[in-house]
Amino acid sequence: MASVVEASPSDSPSTQTTVNIGTRRSALARIQADTVEKALKEAWPENKYVVHAMSTMGDKDQTTALHEFNAKALWTHELEALLDAGDLDLVVHSLKDMPTQLPQGLSIGCICPREDARDALVVKPTLSSTYKSLAALPAGSVIGTSSVRRSAQIKRLYPHLRFADVRGNLGTRLAKLDNPDSEYAALILAAAGLKRLGMEQRITAYLTKNDGGMLYAVGQGALGIEIRQGDARIKTLLSKVGCEKTTRACLAERSLLRTLEGGCSVPIGVETEWVKRSSLEGPVGAKPAAEYHQISGVAKEPQAGPSGAARDGQGDMGDQPAKEHEQMAQMEMSGQDDSDVLVMRAVVVSLDGSEAVEVETRRYVASRADADEYGWDVARRLVEKGADKILEKINLNRKIIEKQGDA
Repeated sequence: MASVVEASPSDSPSTQTTVNIGTRRSALARIQADTVEKALKEAWPENKYVVHAMSTMGDKDQTTALHEFNAKALWTHELEALLDAGDLDLVVHSLKDMPTQLPQGLSIGCICPREDARDALVVKPTLSSTYKSLAALPAGSVIGTSSVRRSAQIKRLYPHLRFADVRGNLGTRLAKLDNPDSEYAALILAAAGLKRLGMEQRITAYLTKNDGGMLYAVGQGALGIEIRQGDARIKTLLSKVGCEKTTRACLAERSLLRTLEGGCSVPIGVETEWVKRSSLEGPVGAKPAAEYHQISGVAKEPQAGPSGAARDGQGDMGDQPAKEHEQMAQMEMSGQDDSDVLVMRAVVVSLDGSEAVEVETRRYVASRADADEYGWDVARRLVEKGADKILEKINLNRKIIEKQGDA
């Protein structure tokens, strides 16, 4: 692991040859920062890279349930302050922790290649040889999770299960699960974190729409690199470490979340995947929408072509890099199998799991502007089906809880 120093406003500002990288202090966050540092070193070996680690609000309070925090920048605020002040040149975030509305003057410089985006079921060791799925767990089994997205979906699909909050880093949560005296029968965790920490062997089952009925969090599995807008030097460095296909898929997901005004405490799940070129029988645009399910997945909504322009502004990545289309051309020339057709599945669920609205659709996403438009359109379709009413009830309940807490 790279050397890590504590971040503070007194750190020397970056020079032309030094790149100061900010991250949280947890073991997983440091591994993620090391991954980005390694990619930058390979692309730009002439520079010096220094990783600075610090604790954020979410790290310092390990007891309060996540949905009880009244803060959208739970994992990012302190690092963003140092970035804005010029003490850091870039910050490595788990993209799912980044608010969809970034502070003024900051933007996403790039999104790195995505690790496994799925959720994972991790069953207590004494039970894992017997129970391999959520459906198989005995009635009354306690599932540990701090995510209302996960608990709402599970309540909807597996009403025989119970839930208990579990906080802490991955090691702490797994220790709580493994304790023979603990109430937990299983945990739901992000597969990406387990894999990055070398704990893939703990995964009992992967959860998807088709396996377990679970959709993951917006941006899950991806790393977002936050920078100051207009920092051409850092933007150039990041141009060689981002992944265009990951970027487009995640921008579509974030546009959906931003439009619905959701966050970590709102049960909104997504699942995106690129249709394989090898699975396409001739030009996609020549096929009726009704036949798309024969190509890949099950697209329940008609697809559309590229929008050709973003809606308002340029999303949360600021100005578009000039190399976007060049990167796509290189992908095509290299023989990569992904097409420009993106399938998106999305769900909004009430907190008790009794109500849900789902959309599944596909669209050509040939640019970042297309991605932004696509997410907005999927959000619109969810609202048309009643998602706004579900979210309105959630927000109303939150306001009532907040007023009672202030009484």
